[in-house]
Amino acid sequence: MRYVKWTFLTVIALIVVGFFHYTLPQHDVVRVVGTYQERQDLSDWTRIFWATPDDQSTGLINRDVQFIQAVKANGKEVVYRNEDTGWNWPPYFKFDTANLLARAQDMISTSDNPKWAVVTHYGWRNIYFSSFPNAISIKPVAGPDVTIIPWFNIFFFVFLAVILLMLRRMWLQFRERSIDPVLEDMGEAWDSVEDRAGAAATEARGVWGRFKAWLGTWRGKPRV
Repeated sequence: MRYVKWTFLTVIALIVVGFFHYTLPQHDVVRVVGTYQERQDLSDWTRIFWATPDDQSTGLINRDVQFIQAVKANGKEVVYRNEDTGWNWPPYFKFDTANLLARAQDMISTSDNPKWAVVTHYGWRNIYFSSFPNAISIKPVAGPDVTIIPWFNIFFFVFLAVILLMLRRMWLQFRERSIDPVLEDMGEAWDSVEDRAGAAATEARGVWGRFKAWLGTWRGKPRV
């Protein structure tokens, strides 16, 4: 059972970590090299990796999606999709897809005369599932060595830790005030039942002993 418990907890932890890693914003320092638009099929389970803007029906089987091509400082290529999130999940409330595309096109550069930008995005890139991170914003930076501090993620996890500590404190207080007294009363009641059962067993052994002693008195008496 111990292995089952730890396996279950590990699976839950991986799901939680994966959820936060997919949903929370990430930052890449890149050089934009191009943009394009392509029709994507949304008929299979990989639909979960695409946004569902409020102005589009969930019954669509395909639609045109904008993409932003970029290259990192280490030469690794990365492709972002450019989709509105609207009021849906995750709550980035992105409605400026067209403006973001214009900014990306304005920042297109070559390796001889690079323009560096920080792309804030969420999601994962997976070539097998054809999933792309969704670009949320693009801002110019001085160079590829700029340091990006993820303030939102820091504040989010601090806030989450405070909430968890408050919930733990509330649970401990609730347990101390409501559950522990009940368990203590149940323990005392059980001890009382055990004491009475022990006393009854002792009394029964005493009666049986007296009965055996009385039978013993008849063994030595002569028959008439």
